[in-house]
Amino acid sequence: MTVPGITLANGVRIPQLGYGVWQVPDDEVEQAVSTALEAGYRSIDTAAAYGNERGVGEALRRSGLDRDDLFVTTKLANPDQGYDTTLRAFDASADRLGTETVDLYLVHWPLPRRNLYVPTWKALERLYAEGRVRAIGVCNFQVPHLERVMEEGGITPMVNQVELHPLLTQKAVRDFDAEHNIATEAWSPLGHGKLLDHPGVTEVAEEHERTPAQVLLRWHVQLGNVVIPKSVTPERIRSNFEIFDFELSEEEMDRISGLDSDTRFGPDPDEFDGD
Repeated sequence: MTVPGITLANGVRIPQLGYGVWQVPDDEVEQAVSTALEAGYRSIDTAAAYGNERGVGEALRRSGLDRDDLFVTTKLANPDQGYDTTLRAFDASADRLGTETVDLYLVHWPLPRRNLYVPTWKALERLYAEGRVRAIGVCNFQVPHLERVMEEGGITPMVNQVELHPLLTQKAVRDFDAEHNIATEAWSPLGHGKLLDHPGVTEVAEEHERTPAQVLLRWHVQLGNVVIPKSVTPERIRSNFEIFDFELSEEEMDRISGLDSDTRFGPDPDEFDGD
């Protein structure tokens, strides 16, 4: 099955469904990524802070897949923010991944109290200009953070990866992203698992004879989000991939969106300082 893609502002295509490896230990990530690749995933999302880039790289090499058929995302660790430190950190990530070029490089958090995200962004712009990365973006940026890098930088972020699920629909951020041709990517798309037994989700799942996770991922896809579910269970990895042969009605989409309660399970980007 071919996963639909979203075309970023610079013409690069990112698969709309990827596999995330947050909290997957390095000694387990190689097998998990291998299972995902066998299931059909071609987009893998990691980060320097996850401590598993090396294992991800090994899985990609052992897969036998052509590098051009893979989409690899990694992120700058918070302690490495700043222009020069970002450049060095990227080199280290690329070395651990075993690839000269990363498809998407992201600033992991804005960390507004440290006030380093603009010079950090300018370092990403340099990496992009040098061809070291095919696309650049940010994570967890709220509208004011986006506005500032757009005003003070030279390139608008191509992706904004944020916590996003039916309990936190991030409509204001999604609307801003859409207005400026920024792709919205969802982390914690299942709401830290809290939504898997929510009646508003399970009822729709029963109607479609699907799992709650499949319904939630389908909701994301139909909203236009890029989505990166994480699991280490082979059956769930494969099940999460099987979301392109059914469709939610407009009424079902509205029911799920109506669960929004502005509930975060991760840090507030306006307050988080990286510790």
